[in-house]
Amino acid sequence: MIDVILLEDEPVLRSELGEFLEQTGYAPQCVASLAEWERHFDARRHRLAVIDIGLPDGSGLALIQQLRQGGQELGIVVFSARNTSADRIDGLATGADHYLGKGCDLDELEATLAALARRLGLQRREARWRLELGAGRLAPPGAPPVALSRQDLLVLQCLMRTAGESVSRRQIVQALGADYFDYDQRRLDTQMRRLRRKVQDESGQRLPVKTLRGSGYCFYAPAAIG
Repeated sequence: MIDVILLEDEPVLRSELGEFLEQTGYAPQCVASLAEWERHFDARRHRLAVIDIGLPDGSGLALIQQLRQGGQELGIVVFSARNTSADRIDGLATGADHYLGKGCDLDELEATLAALARRLGLQRREARWRLELGAGRLAPPGAPPVALSRQDLLVLQCLMRTAGESVSRRQIVQALGADYFDYDQRRLDTQMRRLRRKVQDESGQRLPVKTLRGSGYCFYAPAAIG
């Protein structure tokens, strides 16, 4: 997977963009400020960057200028609410490869990153999450495996068997061996929150499970069960 560093200070948008990048085959590192960028940016690993301009502790344009003056050759896409013609010209002149306004369709962002990756000779490899039934653990791509309880194993098996598709709450409850009408739905929500937190804490990877409001869940990354 291609590592992308995303600099966006607005929490909801940062989360949505991070999830979108994961869904489209990238490995995002999400940071909220210039200070966090300094702590997490790794020139050997991060080959693409999506950068906001207006930040709580400085300017994204100043960061881009600093990167270019330092000889950094990573591909840079500005993603900003400042989207006048003058803003775009300024961003490109400073060193950005592309400049997109935040009102654009996210598919345009994905197409822009894909074109930039091709130009830089980068390739996206399909990285699979592997559920190891015998060992009772989940192996995220490029990260340490996470030991699972029997309940978590059953839930993930149900979700990963049809990765990319919606799985209803009824299907998950039945996979747990419970009666759907007697089952307290809050237990499932609590289990999913704990599972997400466990995977994040132990592997450093965000569990690629999307909540489908009112219907169920979807495991949206490539998956294998063995």
